[in-house]
Amino acid sequence: MSGLLMDRYRDEVFSIINDIHDNEKERILAAAEVVATQVAKDRLVYVFGPGGHSNLAAMEVFFRAGGLMHVSAIIDQETMLSSGALKSMQVERLPGYGSIIVDDYGIGEGDLLIVINAYGINSATIDAALEAKKNGATVIGICSHAHSSGTAPDHPARHPSGKNLQDVVDYTVDCKIKIGDAVLEIPGFEQKVGALSTFANAYVMNSIFIEAIGLLVEKGINPPVWRSGNAPGGDEWNNQFIERFRGKVRCL
Repeated sequence: MSGLLMDRYRDEVFSIINDIHDNEKERILAAAEVVATQVAKDRLVYVFGPGGHSNLAAMEVFFRAGGLMHVSAIIDQETMLSSGALKSMQVERLPGYGSIIVDDYGIGEGDLLIVINAYGINSATIDAALEAKKNGATVIGICSHAHSSGTAPDHPARHPSGKNLQDVVDYTVDCKIKIGDAVLEIPGFEQKVGALSTFANAYVMNSIFIEAIGLLVEKGINPPVWRSGNAPGGDEWNNQFIERFRGKVRCL
């Protein structure tokens, strides 16, 4: 049984990646163009994943081998599972919290914020997007449109306005997660297993950033990109750029 479940899970992972690739390509390329334009101006790209596992999507593209050095991940300890999983869930549902984070980072006119949350409904997610837009920033939202639209208006995780992330941002990419995230049924077992959101979010985020790098190179701009510190020459390569971003990227 175990091997069969593993095979089914692999198929589900491949299926959602292919779905995103085939049906979200135009949205990914549009987001990549926005990122490339920001980096061409030598401005940071802020990335926020409000909520437990959504933080992984922000960390996926931060200080990452092959990733843009212009990425500033908002790694908020209060929404991290390491600070308490139940607390994390309550914080991401707390109205106004996302606004506080955006203002604390000084995100405003001319800035770019990417908000990633597979479910696209909680207060920290919606408030972060709304506050950034109010302050004059451009916002890209990554979530499952089916999940956000299909969640009941009175669900306790929802923002008080009942809005969905894709409806309050300038650009959006659908990560295609089904309601509940987990996808595999085991005969005789009530709860589905095998969540997909981390795979889906990572694929979307990496696709946006590698396409942005490609666009920059096509324009004759060689953006600073991290090399693994565990690879030969990695430290020497990265040290060329550290001072350029130290003090600008908060978590560096």
